Amino acid sequence: MAELEHVRWIRRPELRRPYMVSAFTGWNDAADAASSAVKHLVEAMNATPLAEIDPEEFTDFATIRPHVRLNDGGNRQIVWPTVSMWTADAGDRDLIIVLGPEPALQWKLFCKQIVGVAQTYKVSTIVSLGALLADVPHRRPTQVLGTAADQAAIDRHDLRRSQYEGPTGIVGVLSDACHRASMSSISLWGAVPAYAAQIASPKAALALVERLSEILDVDLPTVSLAETVESYDAQVDQLIANDPSLTRYLERIEAMGDDDDDDYEFDDDDDDIELLIDDEDSESALPPDDRPRDDTPLPDGPVDSDALMAEVEQFLRSQRDD
Repeated sequence: MAELEHVRWIRRPELRRPYMVSAFTGWNDAADAASSAVKHLVEAMNATPLAEIDPEEFTDFATIRPHVRLNDGGNRQIVWPTVSMWTADAGDRDLIIVLGPEPALQWKLFCKQIVGVAQTYKVSTIVSLGALLADVPHRRPTQVLGTAADQAAIDRHDLRRSQYEGPTGIVGVLSDACHRASMSSISLWGAVPAYAAQIASPKAALALVERLSEILDVDLPTVSLAETVESYDAQVDQLIANDPSLTRYLERIEAMGDDDDDDYEFDDDDDDIELLIDDEDSESALPPDDRPRDDTPLPDGPVDSDALMAEVEQFLRSQRDD
């Protein structure tokens, strides 16, 4: 079992057949969908703090800065960006919920801390949530792609085995750490409209929670997320109405979906396209010609999804080479 020298325990409860659910802000988290899903679970399930991972060894504080807060006595207090863990009652089993910023340093050591906590409580499976940018319209149901390396999990939950090769984020590294520790892991990815990357997506968060509920075979709360979907759609509608180039772009991808019997399922290789999402601005990580900006109209020709995927993969490989 891994040494947990960087884990600060808040409590050490007895847990019943727990699963672990994790999400990290940053490149894995387009439109804050994954982190919003996990934050929703913490709040809606009245989760109780379990532990924290000391951020000192893993965080670049010049990139993810601590905050100054005033406490009740008016004194200044530094709040550090910390990966936190909670426990929640999910019926006949418990959940360990993990949420925090993607680490900048010592990823292998960081993942040992996560896996070590899971081993301490004999967690059977770690489910990581992520979100990526894709050519999908916001008014259609959110597609969720599930991947795993364990064939039993693939068969049981109708998942896929990822064939992706290239740069990866912390979700990919954590999955590899689970595999090396002989622990089952699953990754769920929600597809977020690329043209609405700057708007937090409760719709994608809801889809992730619903798919997670199916995999865990537990009834997870969704009401508060579902209540915000209509306002999200309206907000994106307004964004599109103010930009004719986005209107044309949306019409094209909707027509593409109609031609394919409304199938907007994204490619298997999208498992690790979390590198498209930048910590500060999701759009900034896209190739310049693919960014939907007011002063850069999208091309009027038809969009070839295979060509777009090839271009994205080439962009990722060029970033790796650089």
